[in-house]
Amino acid sequence: MWFAVRALPFFPLFGYFFVLLQRNDKSMLQLNLPTAALRVENRAGKLKVWDFLRQRWVALTPEEWVRQQFTHWMTEHLGYPAARLGNEITITQNGMKRRCDSIFYDREGRPAVIIEYKAPYIALTERVLDQVLRYNLVLQVPVLIVTNGMEHWTVTLDEKKTPRVQQGVPSYQNQ
Repeated sequence: MWFAVRALPFFPLFGYFFVLLQRNDKSMLQLNLPTAALRVENRAGKLKVWDFLRQRWVALTPEEWVRQQFTHWMTEHLGYPAARLGNEITITQNGMKRRCDSIFYDREGRPAVIIEYKAPYIALTERVLDQVLRYNLVLQVPVLIVTNGMEHWTVTLDEKKTPRVQQGVPSYQNQ
């Protein structure tokens, strides 16, 4: 198992539990995001994290660590309504099922932002950007976000669908 879990005598705070995760490369801890207090449990020898959007336990992988920290940041610090965020959304592209990591929906329930997560040790590259741009061929959203927890790119598309990459993520009020 890659993680050792040491509970700081589990005490609830805002409905979550503080858990200290230790890993040799510490990629599960040191993200360029405010640290969210996540519920983490060892279930049958495997670490699981509570996904507050899907309302279920999911395997704790480095990419999932980024997803959970990022979605908490979006809702708790940037003001995005949690009810309009969805994780692991299935789309059909060229007859094949694909999964978008997260989608933020507008007030009418239409996809507005696609979010793609990578593990902290995966560099954000043009190849990663191409993946989310391919998803957007189906969804046609104006904003794409790509993050590995260390870097956060926001891609906006103009009327000619030309991508413009910026560092950072806008707050919900700026949408």
